[in-house]
Amino acid sequence: MKVGARPYFLAVAVCAVPWILLASRLTAQDAHFHNAPPPSYQLKNPYAGQPAAVAAGSRLYAMNCGSCHGIAGRGTGNIPSLSQGPTQSAPDGEVFWFITTGSVNNGMPSWGSLPEQKRWQIVAYLKSLKNSYGTQKSAQKTGSAPASMKPIKTNAPPPQPPYTDFRFEQPGKVRKITAQDLPAPYVTESASNGPQLVGRPQGAWPQAPAGFSVQQYTTGLDNPRLIRTAPNGDFFLAESSAGKIRVFRGITGDGKPEHAGVFATGLKQPYGIAFYPPGDNPQWMYVGDTDSVIRFPYQNGDLKASGPTQHIVDLPHGAGHWTRDVQFTSDGKKMFVAVGSASNVDDPDTTPDEKNRADILEFNPDGSGMRVYAYGIRNAGAGLAINPKTGELWCSVNERDGLGDNLVPDYITHVEESGFYGWPWWYIGSHQDPRHEGKHPELRDKVLVPDVLLQPHNASLEMTFYGGTQFPAEYQGDIFASEHGSWNRSVRAGYEVIRVPLHQTGRASGEYEDFVTGFVVDNGHVWGRPVGISVAHDGSLLVSDDGSNSIWRISYTDSDTSKSASARNHANHSTKSVSE
Repeated sequence: MKVGARPYFLAVAVCAVPWILLASRLTAQDAHFHNAPPPSYQLKNPYAGQPAAVAAGSRLYAMNCGSCHGIAGRGTGNIPSLSQGPTQSAPDGEVFWFITTGSVNNGMPSWGSLPEQKRWQIVAYLKSLKNSYGTQKSAQKTGSAPASMKPIKTNAPPPQPPYTDFRFEQPGKVRKITAQDLPAPYVTESASNGPQLVGRPQGAWPQAPAGFSVQQYTTGLDNPRLIRTAPNGDFFLAESSAGKIRVFRGITGDGKPEHAGVFATGLKQPYGIAFYPPGDNPQWMYVGDTDSVIRFPYQNGDLKASGPTQHIVDLPHGAGHWTRDVQFTSDGKKMFVAVGSASNVDDPDTTPDEKNRADILEFNPDGSGMRVYAYGIRNAGAGLAINPKTGELWCSVNERDGLGDNLVPDYITHVEESGFYGWPWWYIGSHQDPRHEGKHPELRDKVLVPDVLLQPHNASLEMTFYGGTQFPAEYQGDIFASEHGSWNRSVRAGYEVIRVPLHQTGRASGEYEDFVTGFVVDNGHVWGRPVGISVAHDGSLLVSDDGSNSIWRISYTDSDTSKSASARNHANHSTKSVSE
């Protein structure tokens, strides 16, 4: 990336996401932050703890870094919080050294040209975030009320099909990307275009196809992530930043929860939720808790954990891509856990931190018998699902960044046992990543091409198979997935819910369809970011949104009533906040 000619206040933004993908990593063989040289350990921050420096660093962070790192450093998407982990435990001098030096292979340039005082002020601010959960929680809710905001026009030319961006996303639009459509690497510069989160503007509301209505099921949440429906119909939600699992019961006549409460607290960035054994009478709830899989005793109807957590198995540490989704095979004999890479493009051959990462791991339900089920999958940790008709494992994947606007496509695919999907040496079949030119030629013909290629950098997260009866018959068995939205694209894409039609065959044709859109204000600002998705017992869809801290409910009425229903829901925004 050529950034040398850019003003520093623009250039520093480029460091935001790649830095955090790396900033929480400490390899097992290295006691220093990103191999920082010993002299950096001795560097002292001349502004450490000074309120004026922290305030200045806060302004620099908010203006240049917050769009990717999140409000008050709480992280966004798969980017972990800065208030804990190695960023806090590393000496100030090593953090300063890394900002100054960067990591070219992971898209983090050197920022030695940034004035030294400003680099130290950023370090001072970052260190002030340690364990600042209350500050993060308060800041996170800032701007949650509707606001007046005039969108800024994007003057970029229209994208060339099959690629698109937020300006052309619309419910019902069908898209298809193939391996033959991929451009060469570096056709465009690698962009840094993380979104600035704003309150939902007046008049903004999620848009669905004709015949569907969108309601706000609940709001006032704290970083809502994966959502799963229990066999009895209760909804369980991971509030990852707060270390909580919430539970919701029922849907009232006006589309709100009949009950809302907290099932468990004190967890470490919980994400994946699975009920075991599969079927109507589970005895346990399993949780992917970043560095481990744990479980709670659970029976249908439990609104609070009835016993302490039980540790099942340790996982590779949660730095970098920290989400850990969990699924069981239909017969309950095996447990799948998806573990994303610790980086964007690090070579597992030379990076011990990547051991058993960028993989889908298989275990016995008691945590024994670990093996790699499929590999070369950069990050499926945010979306695993079992096709209830075929028993196949499927996943939703965040592919790598740094090769240009239209590389590399994210994807949704069924997962083959022992299948290799390319990361980090290859992608989408026989395309070699130029950052690993000449490596592993023997793997070239082993790379599996995924079933459905999505817009590059969409950040595809949780997915689910539609098994309800409320939607029209042609939706039966189809996939719905949440697209959290891009940061590595010059004109943003994603920020939507998509549908992957399986045409009642269980197989994908490569097509996907925009289903729910409307979360983007303009190329600099968004008000919503879909994350989790699950099917309610009444057949509606529930979608968690960590931008507006809400859960949305998409239901089917019909073409005659949907417009009036949407208008009614839009007009009546007096939603209830979740109480403790």
